[in-house]
Amino acid sequence: MPASAPLMSTYARLPVAFSHGDGPWLFDTNGRRYLDCLAGIAVNTLGYNHPRLSAALREQVGRIIHCSNLFEIPLQTELAQMLVERSGMTNVFFCNSGLEANEAAIKIARRHGHDRGIDRPEIVVYEKAFHGRSLATLSATGNPKVQKGFEPLVEGFVRVGLNDIDALRRIAAERPNVVAVFLEAIQGEGGIRVADAQYLRDVRALCDETGWLLMIDEVQCGTGRTGKWFAHQWAGIVPDVMPLAKGLGSGVPIGAVVARGAAAEVFQPGSHGTTFGGNPLAMCAGVTTIRVMEEEGLLERAAHLGALIQSGIVRGMEVTGGLVEVRGRGLMIGIELDRPCGELVRMALEAGIVLNVTAERVVRLLPPLVFEGAHADLLVERLVPLLQRIVTAPAPGKA
Repeated sequence: MPASAPLMSTYARLPVAFSHGDGPWLFDTNGRRYLDCLAGIAVNTLGYNHPRLSAALREQVGRIIHCSNLFEIPLQTELAQMLVERSGMTNVFFCNSGLEANEAAIKIARRHGHDRGIDRPEIVVYEKAFHGRSLATLSATGNPKVQKGFEPLVEGFVRVGLNDIDALRRIAAERPNVVAVFLEAIQGEGGIRVADAQYLRDVRALCDETGWLLMIDEVQCGTGRTGKWFAHQWAGIVPDVMPLAKGLGSGVPIGAVVARGAAAEVFQPGSHGTTFGGNPLAMCAGVTTIRVMEEEGLLERAAHLGALIQSGIVRGMEVTGGLVEVRGRGLMIGIELDRPCGELVRMALEAGIVLNVTAERVVRLLPPLVFEGAHADLLVERLVPLLQRIVTAPAPGKA
């Protein structure tokens, strides 16, 4: 970015500007084409310029874009019904982003605690978690680097490691103020770390025993990305609170909190709200996204292509070694190497691939769900040589 650019320095931007896209392809301002394997960080579910979505949004813009929540918004009801039917839950609150959805979940848990007579309610959160950058969601996040400089953090969070049910049981025995468990079914920013299915079932059982709310952050891993509507469904459970965002609007800003039971009754008029959340344009995007996903079989495709990509990466790296693990579900894939690999982002751009590196050593792949078999093959074909270059390069300072 030029030194004179009037933007705050919140991002170390890459020297590429995209002008348009088509399906899973992005085109920069110089006309170069890239295979998008990031989807705006799990946002662009239907890729770019999907004819159904583009037509629906154009029509909605011509009708009404925004309407206050002081009035009935029929598209909200329609999208909410779609979400409760696919989740097995009962009620929805719409907002604008994953951060807002997670903030609302935290408020639900605290209010739930106060309703039970707990003056200083606590929420169990996780190491390596990421829930957002507001003060409350930042405090729930398990990354000291992003928290540094914003202290004092918000109190009321108790941290444990992922997939350690014994640690959670100790908390249940020792901390009477805990009211909820808040975790990602798959940690995105934390390196595509998957919550084990049995662990999720055990957490659900413990929450039932203690009266805690089970709150599962599906902002990045939800909306079909893993091959089911929501990633926790691989464990056969239903949470009490489920924040959503990102892919639900296929690029139009949107957030939602889906709830059931006591959690669905916490908010009453005046206890929470939003100006832009649930606006007709975002609701149109959500409704259209779900319809297209079902009609085009995108959940099944995500599960199938994800397995192909993972196996292709593993086979390709057998020759050189250096691969720690390939993990994830569906089209949410993490490739962990035995060394930092941040330079791979620029190398991939030169090779015509858009991807991301998180947790220093994990290549994160989040392609749009309109990926097809040929795109998956091309991704493996282009990415494996880059991974091999990284793991066979001499360490800095060595000949």
